[in-house]
Amino acid sequence: MTELLANIIWHALSGAQARFAVGGAAARRYAPGFSPIAAFADPAAPDLDALAPHCAAAEHLYCEGWPGGAPPGWQIEAETTMFRMVWQGGVPAEAALSEAQALVPAHAAQALALAEATRPGPFGPRTLELGDYLGVFDGGRLIAMAGERMQAGRLREVSGVCTDPAFQGRGLARRLMLQLIRRQCLRGETPFLHVMRENTNARALYERMGFRDFREVAVRVIARA
Repeated sequence: MTELLANIIWHALSGAQARFAVGGAAARRYAPGFSPIAAFADPAAPDLDALAPHCAAAEHLYCEGWPGGAPPGWQIEAETTMFRMVWQGGVPAEAALSEAQALVPAHAAQALALAEATRPGPFGPRTLELGDYLGVFDGGRLIAMAGERMQAGRLREVSGVCTDPAFQGRGLARRLMLQLIRRQCLRGETPFLHVMRENTNARALYERMGFRDFREVAVRVIARA
């Protein structure tokens, strides 16, 4: 599991989720329309030339960082770190959120709008197709969601966790997460997630829930110049 976690994005894109990816033996990314995330077989020496044919000019892609500056033809738009956290909390008790609904491709526009308003991380109009997503609606309006993005071996990512600011403080996203985590644990999977270094409140919540740090990793947003 440690080996998979060390380069989890690559193992997802070249393994269980290869059907959602484009690229080759050195560089891959989620296909356009899915989450704008790329990965490299050797993350310390990324082959950006191999990635270039699969990227539009000025398209922003997230990837794990590497030492040094961007090679010619590329630019670094943003740089920070994030924590990769792994579930250690056992199987959560069954406490279904009665309002929770499965999100399907027909909900893509609402899910994308909520993600753009709350910025839980890279999200695209087809991200809902990557796994189970659950949402809570208020009068037909999507107000909270959580779902599954990356998959590698028995590792399953919890992602897209967000709540409309007008409905925060009710524990909606946390309860959606626990439903997903319970499903994953009962399937014999190990949940994990990512949280940006700056999001200290979310990281503290995840620790209280049962997640523990695996590693702090550099993350960059890159684009073809």
